[in-house]
Amino acid sequence: MDKDGPTPLERFIRGILPENPVYRQLLGMCPVLAVTNGMKPAMTMAAAVAFVLICANILISLIRGLLKPHLRILVFTLTIATFVTIADRFLAAFVYSMSKQLGPYVPLIIVNCIIICRCEVCASKQNVLTAASDAVGQSLGFTLGLASLASVREILGSGTWFGIAVLPSAFPTWVIMLLPPGAFITLGLLLGGVNWIGGAWARRPAKSP
Repeated sequence: MDKDGPTPLERFIRGILPENPVYRQLLGMCPVLAVTNGMKPAMTMAAAVAFVLICANILISLIRGLLKPHLRILVFTLTIATFVTIADRFLAAFVYSMSKQLGPYVPLIIVNCIIICRCEVCASKQNVLTAASDAVGQSLGFTLGLASLASVREILGSGTWFGIAVLPSAFPTWVIMLLPPGAFITLGLLLGGVNWIGGAWARRPAKSP
């Protein structure tokens, strides 16, 4: 039996901004920091995570009535690992250069806290529509987080976006933005900006009726 909770639309909306995996929940930080030195690897990772998250949520929701409390984490992990293997082999077969560039970070999706968290919090307790909506919202939120970091780092570090030059050749590129310190600096600044905007929004005066 489904437990009371947010509607599918509410789950979808929450995942994008109010419960954004990167800027609100601070989950999945390993790929966020590791693959955002360019938009292409960042979006490839986002697509792989979205595929695994949506498929895992749907399947766990379908079998939620069969889950045993003491085995649920094992079932979550095996389910996630199955779809991660599919994503990893697909990239290796059709986008080999990107698969090599991402290296071990695609297999590491198996232990991505975002996916296990959504299986536990939503998919194992809600119907398929709600679970799918939650997965799509969280995937979009994760994609938004990766895209924002990768855009800043690639533009400032290489002067390009998706490999296309967007800054004049005279602009001095900041090589540090392509290195690990640049990832931490960019994440910290964007996190601070998101928190400041959220605080300002919460403090705004209420409109009189």
